[in-house]
Amino acid sequence: MKPSAEAGLRATRGLYRSLHTTTAPRAGPTLDSVLENLSPAVSKFGDLVADYGKGSYVWSTDGRKHLDMATGIGVLSTGHCHPRVVAAIQEQAGRMIMAQQNIFPASRPMVDLVERFRDIMPPSLTQYLFVSSGSEAVDNAIKIARSATGRQNVIAFDGAFHGRTYGAMAATTSKTVYRQTFGPLPSGVLAAPYPYCLHCKARAAAGGLGYGLAPNVPGVGADYAGRACCGGPLEALEWMLKMHSAPADTAAILIEPILGEGGFLTPPPGFLDALRVLCDRHGILLIFDEVQAGMARTGTWWSHQQLSAAQPDMLLFAKGIASGFPFAGLAARPQLFQAMSPGMLGGTYGGSTLGCAAAAATIDVIREEDLLGNATARGAQLMRGLLDVASRFPAVVDTIRFLPPLNVSEEEIDAALSIFEDSLAEAVRDCT
Repeated sequence: MKPSAEAGLRATRGLYRSLHTTTAPRAGPTLDSVLENLSPAVSKFGDLVADYGKGSYVWSTDGRKHLDMATGIGVLSTGHCHPRVVAAIQEQAGRMIMAQQNIFPASRPMVDLVERFRDIMPPSLTQYLFVSSGSEAVDNAIKIARSATGRQNVIAFDGAFHGRTYGAMAATTSKTVYRQTFGPLPSGVLAAPYPYCLHCKARAAAGGLGYGLAPNVPGVGADYAGRACCGGPLEALEWMLKMHSAPADTAAILIEPILGEGGFLTPPPGFLDALRVLCDRHGILLIFDEVQAGMARTGTWWSHQQLSAAQPDMLLFAKGIASGFPFAGLAARPQLFQAMSPGMLGGTYGGSTLGCAAAAATIDVIREEDLLGNATARGAQLMRGLLDVASRFPAVVDTIRFLPPLNVSEEEIDAALSIFEDSLAEAVRDCT
């Protein structure tokens, strides 16, 4: 077997199996003791039982210490159990655990969170809907778009992951496993080609691949603003509006500004601006799904701010917004709710007091500990290190996501790179 994607897969499993160990394994609850009670339809990357976490580390019940470069798929933005976030949740739990949003339209921690959002949200997005998961945020964005425009269709992009509920699943095309056997899915959702410049067919036909690696990292690869685009993805979208979904039938365009599970892809310069112009021309709403790449992960509060000055009509957030506490929502232009009457949106746990408190504390930590700056510095360090590792394993072809906490240290990034290289070497040996 040649060392390629199979080696990358084995390396990934090796990372999950044991990223970093400082103590000898000991007896404790094992996955085998509960595995028969867990749904096999939920993927499991290892056999660990988590015990507790602190900062960038997780301890499993067998006594081993693991360096966490996944952080709940980007959820633990301030690391495991950040003291200020823990304190905010504990204090709020002692005051009030539940203030249902229909009975109590607002709570003290919700007021605190809205105050903080005024400083970090695009200025035109001044009304919020709070829910519990990214999938709920996507579902509600689709409802709002259809209600506000009176149109039924939504255009998403190939490779996107927007969630697992039925509305969000209809817009998700990053893997077939998310949708297989679950049809029929809700109608009216179409997929346009995402501008995958690295494997651009037009550039390949001209004798070369697309842009160089890591175009957004200073000092590594080509400068982002210097990238050029063949225009094909935008032409494909215009073609869809002529052949598949007339503008008069299209409520919204939904996009991850940086495609997450589809490969951590950035669109070419000007693409998001062109979407804004296109949407304005046809009265289509533009929705940015910032669930994974938002909340300071790229060194700005929202990933689209790295790429464009264009502002969306709605912005979706979840994952890192509350440092691991289940909390999500959307920010929207206020006029989008005008066609709705009370009761059309809601949810028992939306705007939870604990979630609002955790989110407000998370924003405070990111701002006061300069995690925007740390994300920028550690991201550049990680990218340079990964390219260096990749140069020694040219036959390994795979996409592996690194989603460390925003407060990860320089030393922890170095340790992760060393462990990753060791895992690749082991995987390649096993495949040859």
